[in-house]
Amino acid sequence: MTTLLAKLARIAADDPARIAVVEGERRASYGELWDQACRFAAVLAARGIGAGERVAVLLPNSIEAVAACYGAWLARAAIVPLNVQARARDYAVWLDHARPALLVHEAGNAELDAAIASAGLEAMPRIAVGDASDGAPGWREALDSTTPAASLAELDPAALAQVLYTSGTTGSPKGVMLTQRNLAANVDAIVAYLGLGAGDSIVSVLPFYYSYGSSVLHTHLSVGARLCLEPNLVFPHLVVERLARERATGFSGVPSTYALLLDRVDMAPHDLSALRYLTQAGGAMSPALTARVRAAFPQARLYVMYGQTEATARLTWLPPERLEHKTGSVGIPVAGVEVQVRREDGSAVPTDESGEVWVRGPNVMQGYWHNPQATAEVLREGWLKTGDIGRLDGDGFLWLVGRRSDMIKTGAHRVHPQDIEEAIAELPAVAEVAVVGVEDATLGQVVKACIVRAGELTADQVKAHCRTRLAPYKIPKHVEFLAALPKTASGKVRRVELIESKATQGAT
Repeated sequence: MTTLLAKLARIAADDPARIAVVEGERRASYGELWDQACRFAAVLAARGIGAGERVAVLLPNSIEAVAACYGAWLARAAIVPLNVQARARDYAVWLDHARPALLVHEAGNAELDAAIASAGLEAMPRIAVGDASDGAPGWREALDSTTPAASLAELDPAALAQVLYTSGTTGSPKGVMLTQRNLAANVDAIVAYLGLGAGDSIVSVLPFYYSYGSSVLHTHLSVGARLCLEPNLVFPHLVVERLARERATGFSGVPSTYALLLDRVDMAPHDLSALRYLTQAGGAMSPALTARVRAAFPQARLYVMYGQTEATARLTWLPPERLEHKTGSVGIPVAGVEVQVRREDGSAVPTDESGEVWVRGPNVMQGYWHNPQATAEVLREGWLKTGDIGRLDGDGFLWLVGRRSDMIKTGAHRVHPQDIEEAIAELPAVAEVAVVGVEDATLGQVVKACIVRAGELTADQVKAHCRTRLAPYKIPKHVEFLAALPKTASGKVRRVELIESKATQGAT
C-alpha cells in the first residue's frame, strides 16, 4: 500500500509546477507544497521531534496547514488537527490530553492563550503563523532557517498518522487514532468511486479538522488534483463565484451547505458547466433538498455518503444512478468495508430488520487515544460498533433510521450535550439542565437547552452566558424552562421526550 506522503512526493517530483492548493490570491504548486513540507520536517528533526510524537495544528484551512500535516508525516510524527472555532475550555482539555511536542497555531489566538495558561502548558513549544507578536517563533522564519529534508523514507503503514477529536466533551475526550494505512485505504476507496484524477479540482468549505474535510484534502492531493479553499459560508455567493472562476469539477458539503447555497444564491448567472460531481455526508439530506440540489446542478453527479471519524471518513456511498430509486439510503459499502446490522446480543438481523450498524475494514481506527475503556466499548474483534441504527435491504443498501448516541449534528459540526450542559450549569439559577438536538430545516439539527430553574433566569441570559463560554455552533437556539426533567426510574434523563416535546413551540 502506498502512503499519502509517498503519493505527494511522487507528484511533486513528476509535475512540480502543477497547482495543488489555491487559497484566496495565493497558489501553491505541488513542488512548492512539498518544499514547505520538507522544511517543516527539518524543523521538527532539529527539535528532536519524530516517531511517536504528536504535532498539534490549530489553523484554518490554509497552505500552511497542509504543509504542516505532510511535513509532520515526513518527520514520522502524527498530526493532531484542532478546531479553530472552539474555545479555551476545549483547547485546554485537548492539549492536556494529546500532549503534543509542538503546536502550530495562528498568531493572536486569545482563546488558545487562555487555555495554555489554565492547563499549565506555558512550556509547550509553539510556532505561530502570521504576526508572531505573541512571542512564538514565526512559521516563515522557522522554515527559512532550515535545509529541506534530503530524502523520503517510506513510512510504516501501521504508524500513527492522525489523532482527531470527535467532540468537545470535557470529561473524557475521544481522540480517534488513525494510521497511515487507515488514511490510505479510505482515500483509495473514495478516489475509485468518484473517479478522481489529476484533471479534477474542488472548492472546499469543509475544515481539515473534521474527517470529511480531511478526506477531501487527501483524496485530491493523492491524484494531483487542485484544492481551492473557501474560508466559510458567510458569503455563499463567493463560493459559487469561486466554483465558476476556477472551473471546479467538484464540490463537497453537508446538507446545510447545500441549503444555504440554494436559498441565498441565484445559480443561473454562473457558468458551472465544469462541475461533474457533488458529494454529501455529515447527516441525512431530506428527499426535498436532494431534489433541489439535483435540479440546481443537473450536469453534476450527486454522491450521497455515510461515514464516521472512527472509520477515517467513509463507510458507504450511493451510486448516483441509483439515487432516484434508493432515495433515503446511504448506499453500499466502499471498497474493503463490510457492513452488518446486529441485535444488542451481537447476532445478525434478517434483511430489512433494524439493529445497530457494525462495520469492519482497513479504514477502522486503532482506538481512542489514551482511552481504553471507550475503545473497548466500540471495537469488538475487529468490528466497529457505530452507534447508528439501520437496516440492510435485499439489494445490500444501508438505510439509517436513528442514532443510539446523543451526539448533535448541527451543520458540519458534531456537538456533545455534556459540554453545553456543563457551561449552562455554571449559572447559579440553574438547578438542572439537559441539552438535546432538535430538527432544523437548514442545519439538520440545532441545540435545545431544557432547564429547571432555581431562581430568576431568562433565555437571553442563558444564551449570553453560552456566548462567552462556547463556540458559536454550540449556543442553544432554543431554551425551554421546565418544572422537572423527565427521567427513568434509575434517574437518567429521557432525552427522547425532550426532543419530541411540543413545548419548543413556546420556547425562546
